[in-house]
Order: sequence, then C-alpha cells, then structure tokens
Amino acid sequence: MSKLDSISVRDYMATTLVTLSPTTEVMSAINQLVKHHISGAPVLDAEGQLVGMLSEMDCMQVGLIAAEDTCVAGPVSQFMKTGVLAVSPDDSLTQLAQLFLSKPFRRYPVVEDGKLVGQISRSDVLRAINAMC
Repeated sequence: MSKLDSISVRDYMATTLVTLSPTTEVMSAINQLVKHHISGAPVLDAEGQLVGMLSEMDCMQVGLIAAEDTCVAGPVSQFMKTGVLAVSPDDSLTQLAQLFLSKPFRRYPVVEDGKLVGQISRSDVLRAINAMC
C-alpha cells in the first residue's frame, strides 16, 4: 500500500475558491484569474451546481476575439468546458495522481453530495508528496 493511499483529497484540497457564473462577461472572468494568480476556476449556476470550468487555455481564444474588437467577447458559458470530471473529497491521492497522469488537466473540482466543496491541483499532490517524504 502506497503512503498516498492513506491521504485523501480532503486533506489537501483548496476550499476558498474563486468561482464564476456562466453569465459573467469572459473579460471580467479573465480579470479575476489574473488578479488572483490562478489558472482556472469552476463555473457554478444560480443554484450553486458545477456546470463547467474556465481555464487559461479556454481564455486564449478570447484574446483573439477581444483584441479585434471592443474587448468584449461574450459570457463565460461560450468558452468554458462542460461535462467536467470531478473527484470526491474521499478519493485517495493515489487515485488522484493516477487521474492526473491519464488526463491533461491541471486541477479537478471536488464535489460532495452534488455540491462543490473544493478544488485540487497537481501542485497540491506535489505538496503532499513533499510533506510525506
């Protein structure tokens, strides 16, 4: 059994998150990403349900649109990824590390009982490995 098997996502996930609405103007969302020095954020609907993720990569196309016009590109919903894969706070960091190795994502939303409770990134897994060794 790996040492990471005994550590859960809950132990290392971030719980204070910047979240976005699907209706937020994407340039405002980019401003939030830059202001908070983050590379992406969960997108929640009016009921607080996770409906997508907006990443730096998603925002790259915004620059092409906004630079040509008035720096207004549209709502977050036009650029975000939907069908987001989420993890459970009870998943082990071994499971999470394997997921990171199989998918090109930098972070996963953490959902419990249908609600967003946190977010965990590759750097959070590295912090756990560093603390463990």
